[in-house]
Amino acid sequence: MTPSSSGRDLRADARLNREQIIAAARELFAERGPDVPTEEVARRACVSTGTLYRRFPDRQALISAVALDGFHRVVAIARTAEDEEPDAWQALTRFVHQASTELRLATWLSVWFASTWAELQEDPENHRLRHILLKILDRLVHSAQSAGDMRPDVDTGDLALLIALLLRPIPGLHTELSRRSAERALDLMLDSLRARDTNQQLPHQRITTADLEPGS
Repeated sequence: MTPSSSGRDLRADARLNREQIIAAARELFAERGPDVPTEEVARRACVSTGTLYRRFPDRQALISAVALDGFHRVVAIARTAEDEEPDAWQALTRFVHQASTELRLATWLSVWFASTWAELQEDPENHRLRHILLKILDRLVHSAQSAGDMRPDVDTGDLALLIALLLRPIPGLHTELSRRSAERALDLMLDSLRARDTNQQLPHQRITTADLEPGS
């Protein structure tokens, strides 16, 4: 084996280890919450604790990696829904259902690890992914409204905040019931966002993506 091929193999192994650790942490956080020992993450990932700490020197680094991995997944789901669905409302519905697991974990991480999450908000990659996602959702919301499928007195910020509120963890609720209740709540949310012949108007102004920018 040449030195160059050995280096490539090492990089491939390191990349695989990193992916396995992130996947294991993601599963365990979703299953059991924030108190999962790092050693258990390593066991689930089939790596040694030393390997885990070489990839992620502290818990904060691991949480940030899990969160960014989830954001990448959410953006991919949004892009695919926009590209493949025949209209904007169906794309929005598909996005909400398919991204709910990732979005729920992201919401939980923001609650469980508030200080780490606050630092993550300054990460350039997080900003980039957030910008891409909100642009896609903006297009879908406004297209669905133009087609008459979505009520006109809401905006993308309303949708994003509703999802975040509905997916927040409820203390004492076990994982399976939490998942089921979140799915029901999201369906109720989507139903409430459908355009209807009604004179009822929501209070205050619509919440836009600009309202979600830091400092707004």
